[in-house]
Order: sequence, then structure tokens, then C-alpha cells
Amino acid sequence: MKLTNYDIIIRPIITEKSMNQMALRQYTFLVHPDANKSMIKDAIEQIFGVKVESVKTINYQGKKKRVGFNFGKRPDYKKAIVKLTADSKGIEFFEGFGA
Repeated sequence: MKLTNYDIIIRPIITEKSMNQMALRQYTFLVHPDANKSMIKDAIEQIFGVKVESVKTINYQGKKKRVGFNFGKRPDYKKAIVKLTADSKGIEFFEGFGA
């Protein structure tokens, strides 16, 4: 399956911790589970027009949940923390939030 840039980057993650990381030029995104670091880097650079220094990825297993006698599981997901280079501009999408 061929992933486009918009398939790789699902949505930004807006939390208090991710807002604090913006001061360090780090932005957090929910990404496709099959995307690797180089695919994520290329997608961020092409979508937002910035330069990426490094990408850190974290795979999360969905939690098991129960409602009455029924058991289920939340979906697994992958998170990417993208660090921009010092000479790159910020991502405007995040500028309206937090600091």
C-alpha cells in the first residue's frame, strides 16, 4: 500500500506536554503505524515547508477495556516527535495554541 503525505500524518497531538515542547522546536503528531522515520520526515517537510532535524517515534498498544461482560481493546497507534532545525520556521498550525 502506497501512503501519501496526508496518510502518514494523521493529526497533531495537542496536550500540555506537547505545548511545552514547542519552546524546544519539537512538535508531536499521530502518524500511520506503518510509516518509518524517513517517511515521516519527508511528509512533515513537504506539508509544512520546514526543515526537520530528527524524528522520534513511539508505538503504543491499545488498552483493554470492558463494558459489562463485553471485552474490547482500543486501537494501537504510533506517535512521532519531530524536532525542527534552528534555522527553520515554526509550524503555523500550532502557533494559535498555548505559549
